[in-house]
Amino acid sequence: MPPCINKFYILDLQPANSFVRFAVEHGLTVFMVSWRNPDASCGHFGWDDYVGQGAMRAIEVTRSISGADKVNVVGWCVGGTILSSALAILRTRGDESVASVTLLTTMLDFREPGDLGVFVDEEGVRQREQTIGNGGIYRGSELGFVFQTLRSKELIWPNVINNYLKGKSPERFDLLFWNADVTNLPGPMYCWYIRNMYLENRLREPNRLTMCGTSVDLGRVDLPAYVLATVEDHIVPWRSAYRTTGLFSGNTRFVLGASGHIAGVINPASKNKRSYWLSDKRCEDPAAWLASADEKPGSWWNDWIAWLKPWAEDQVPARTQLGSNLYPPGEVAPGRYVKAKAN
Repeated sequence: MPPCINKFYILDLQPANSFVRFAVEHGLTVFMVSWRNPDASCGHFGWDDYVGQGAMRAIEVTRSISGADKVNVVGWCVGGTILSSALAILRTRGDESVASVTLLTTMLDFREPGDLGVFVDEEGVRQREQTIGNGGIYRGSELGFVFQTLRSKELIWPNVINNYLKGKSPERFDLLFWNADVTNLPGPMYCWYIRNMYLENRLREPNRLTMCGTSVDLGRVDLPAYVLATVEDHIVPWRSAYRTTGLFSGNTRFVLGASGHIAGVINPASKNKRSYWLSDKRCEDPAAWLASADEKPGSWWNDWIAWLKPWAEDQVPARTQLGSNLYPPGEVAPGRYVKAKAN
């Protein structure tokens, strides 16, 4: 479940740094959500549509195609927020179709929202609600510019100096291409998310929010959980991600990776770069947890795959055909949604 504000292929950029390939090489069958890049016809979609028709529907279809009783789910950033909301609903309804959950740089408690909090206040949210809250599109170019300004020294000024002043061609770099491949968001979904998460921080409060007709209590998520944060993350501060350990009721493994929101996640195990921190202690204060943690060399990917194995059950022969009779393959990967450009 990738973030709906970016394209899914960040997890599968090229063979050398593909998280998807790593998972497949370790015997996992991987299904990936490709969010639609909304145009005017999608301007009425709300948060419930992303939770119900996005996350919950994806779990249902994945189980049907694979024939598995349960699936292991992974969510990144706002994809993890959507996924966690869906899991709380499913567990409230008595659904046991998920075996484990992995959250990558995901925020569920928004009391420390990071640099993005600078852009959120009551007046600004109200203006958005009045303009696109009941229908419309939040343009990807505007959203992309916000993220660029947060890291202008890396994402804006080097290009100005090298390209405009020095006349050099932009460097070919897969991650920068992905970063510039922006997506729109439906206005009602965006406004609901900003008000209830960033502005009023309601998701952490049991039964404060209702989604898809069900009261949401993250405490009902009693699944084994792997929660990754990154120490230099400016979008999801690691202290905020750490607080997920106090929201879920299952056995949670918290891991703090080196680097930031993107490079800290896309850290191929084969390159054996960077490090990550682990501790079995559960502290209310994130700083106390860090003080007790041990630093491990290399990529957190290796720790994750070892953690996941008990929840993957017995291996079965690899599939020879995609899809199923009920859900036949629609088109060749990566599919039409990921190719659609924000207008």
